[in-house]
Parts: sequence; C-alpha cells; structure tokens
Amino acid sequence: MEILSEMEQNIYRLAGELKLQERKIVDFSVSTNPLGVSNKIKAGIRKHLKYLDHYPDPDTKKLRKRLAQYLGIDPEMILCGNGSTELLYLMMRVLKPKSILVPAPTYSGYERACNISCKSQVTSYKLKIEDNFDINPDEFISALSTQHSALSMAFLCNPNNPTGRLLEKGDALKIAGAAKEMKCYLVVDEAFIDFCNPPYPPLGTVPDLLPSQRRGVESGLSPILSVISEVRNNPYLIVLRSFSNFYALAGLRLGYGVFPLQLIERLKEYKEPWTVNSLAQRAAVLALKDKAYRNETFRFLSKEKLFLEKGFRKIGIQFLDSDVNFYLLKINNANEIYQGLKEKGILIEDCSDFRGLDRTYIRISVKSHRENTILIRELAKIL
Repeated sequence: MEILSEMEQNIYRLAGELKLQERKIVDFSVSTNPLGVSNKIKAGIRKHLKYLDHYPDPDTKKLRKRLAQYLGIDPEMILCGNGSTELLYLMMRVLKPKSILVPAPTYSGYERACNISCKSQVTSYKLKIEDNFDINPDEFISALSTQHSALSMAFLCNPNNPTGRLLEKGDALKIAGAAKEMKCYLVVDEAFIDFCNPPYPPLGTVPDLLPSQRRGVESGLSPILSVISEVRNNPYLIVLRSFSNFYALAGLRLGYGVFPLQLIERLKEYKEPWTVNSLAQRAAVLALKDKAYRNETFRFLSKEKLFLEKGFRKIGIQFLDSDVNFYLLKINNANEIYQGLKEKGILIEDCSDFRGLDRTYIRISVKSHRENTILIRELAKIL
C-alpha cells in the first residue's frame, strides 16, 4: 500500500513547486519496481484498447480464477479492488472495529482508514530499534491478550513498511492462531511480499503444498512466505495484496484481498461496482504469467541493493537490512537532507510522521542504476 505522506509529497506537487516537468522528478519515495511495467503487459494493454467501450467485469472472474490457480485457494475467497487501499476502507465500513492494535512504526494508512471510517480506538505495539524494529511474536500476542476483551482487529504489514523487514511465516501464523482464539480479526498486508525472494525448493519436495501451489512455486508466486493458504482454516484471518509495487501498476490501481468465505458476501454488499477497470484486470492476468519479469526483477534488485548499501557505508549512513526494495535510513540531519534533495528535484520519504520514528529517519526506494548513482552522489555532497 502507498504511505500517506507519499500522497502529500508527490511528484505532481513537487513538479509544480519547482516548475519542472513531472518526468524530471526523481522519486525515491514510492516503492514500485524500478524495471517499470513489463513489455508483455504493455503489449497486452495495447491489444485490449479496442474493448474499452465495454464495461469491465464487475466480478473480475478471469483474474480471480488465475489468482486462485496460483495461490491454491477457492476463487470465491478473493475480492479485487481499486488498489488494496479500497479494500482496507471497505473492511472498516463493514466490520467497524471499535479497537485496533497496530505496530509502530508501520503503514499509517491503517490508522487513518479506521479514524475516517469508524473512529476506532488505536493502540500501538511499539517495535524496538535494538531489535531492528522486528516484531516479536510472543510480545505481539501478549499485547493482543492484554487488550483482547475490547480488541476487534490487529494489523501486520509483512514485510513491514517503512522498515523493510519480513516476519517469518511461522511467526505470522502463530500470531494468526492466537488472534483466532481471541476472535480478533488479523489483517496481514503483504503488499511488498513479492519482492522477497525465497529459496524455492525443487518441485515435488514440499509434500504439504497443493498441486496448484506447486505451480505457484514454479511460476515464482511461491506460497512459502505468505499466510494466504491459512485463510481457509481461520475465519479471523484476512490477507491484502497489491499489483502496484512489484508489477509497477500503481497507475492502474489494482489490489486484492483473501477473505474468509463467511465475510466475502458481507463485503460485496457494501462494495461499489466496476472499481477495477478492464485494463487493470487484463494487466494483472498477464503479470501473473510473466515469470521472466520476476526473475529479471530479482537479478536487478540484488545488484542495485549491493550498490546502494556500499554507497551508504562509504558515506557513513546507517541503514536497516531490508528484505524488499526500500531502505530505512537513520541520519541525524535527516530534515536537511530531505529539503536539500527536494530542491534538486529528488523526492525521498520523510519518516518523522510515523509513530515510533523521529526526525532522524528517512526512507528511500531502489531505483534505476543511474538514479541510484545520482542519489548517492547528492547524499555525499550534503553530508
């Protein structure tokens, strides 16, 4: 999901302030795939333009069928939306949680959606810098237990935004099991999990995977890291996913959620029709088939992350080891750096508004090699 400050400090506003063309802004604040939209998707969209006089399928049937095949789940458990943000606000309107538990720092949109939609009481579970802001499952469960008589919902962003840290699947399932016992909804936001490249086992060596899930391993949509397969067994587990980040389809707005069957019909009653346009549906189906694009993404990110980390170390910037395509940096003069880069048309993420962080933190995404080189050069100049 996009973070709120990205909406406040976006390329359109900055381009207006600097009187530059939008394409001249180098945007390290958004964490989309630096490879951009794949050629396969571009070609597919061009072919699909002739169908724009038709209304899109309100049930997104073909897309849900394709997702279900790779995820090894019932397509009826899948609901697609105009980005996973639409589904987040939809959940809040339907479930109306009175009290929620949210890690800090994490994506600020959870709290904002609750405040706007149902005025929930928010309790923060503070992550510790000495633990690299990682979630301790036992401590998180303890926080659930302490609040459990009043608690309606808890959130996990996995991998977490803005820290870039992945919670292991076993730990996430441990928390999900505890939430189930407490009859508390656990929303696991996996918007960036596609960027995590697990060590895929040889096909046929994972006996607990369904045949459709084994196809997912082969295609690159591995279930190894995700908790999606557990939703069928847990009526209180919800998983949100996005096509905006890994597939660089942020402009088409497409996300999906995997929900317990008993909740899906309630959500459909409140959901507006035709929120997923036909180009987005076609692009997503093609994206799920594009194994070459996934492999190239991992090759590129591996190389560029090493380049950035080497640059950070050389100029003395502390950074958190990241499992994804962005980094949380700690710098004493973070605001000076933010403003200095902004004046040069380089947008980074100011993290001072995140609960649990202060004015010494910024977040940057991995971009093209040319852009990454510019960033390191300009950081060195300021420092």
